[in-house]
Amino acid sequence: MDYTKIMEYVKAMTAQNGRPANYPFRSRYEHIMRVYRWAIKLQAKEGGDLEIITLAALFHDIGWEEGRPHEEVSAEMAVEYLAEQGYDEAKIGRIGNIILRHNDKDTEDDLSIECRVLMDADLLDEVGAMSVLWDSMATACEDESSYKKAYYRIKNYYRINQPKIRRCKTATGRLEYTKRMKCIEEFLNELERELF
Repeated sequence: MDYTKIMEYVKAMTAQNGRPANYPFRSRYEHIMRVYRWAIKLQAKEGGDLEIITLAALFHDIGWEEGRPHEEVSAEMAVEYLAEQGYDEAKIGRIGNIILRHNDKDTEDDLSIECRVLMDADLLDEVGAMSVLWDSMATACEDESSYKKAYYRIKNYYRINQPKIRRCKTATGRLEYTKRMKCIEEFLNELERELF
């Protein structure tokens, strides 16, 4: 299915909804697109309804309103848009529910495969080479930035996120998370040899 029109809508909404970026290089739309690509890869291995997974991924972070959880606003926007486009009501309800739940990564609830795939896709965008780049760029935005300062930031990120593998809801998600953490570990080992 061609999701070009939806992607254009998502891009426009994320540009105008006023969600503050914690860094100037951070793009909510680019995050959504990376999660969308991860969701498709995970679905290919784990199964689930591809259309529901794809639409939930595209809408999962679209919303922002001061004082309200972003997943609540995002779910409302998704439901409204998809209803206007004539999507099946049952699918819309499932998509809205997945978006509402996607941020609750510590839940022990029995979730649908579609929800688990989206949660893992969202989690995987935060680890690996992307996180090394993110931490390096964030350090460069700070006063007195240095390679060592970036190293310590990346090392702290690695330490904090290593146990978060428990949040992965699928076998493929756990495997990918492990690979990405190994990437960070290898990078840190190499950087230690070069810096110290």
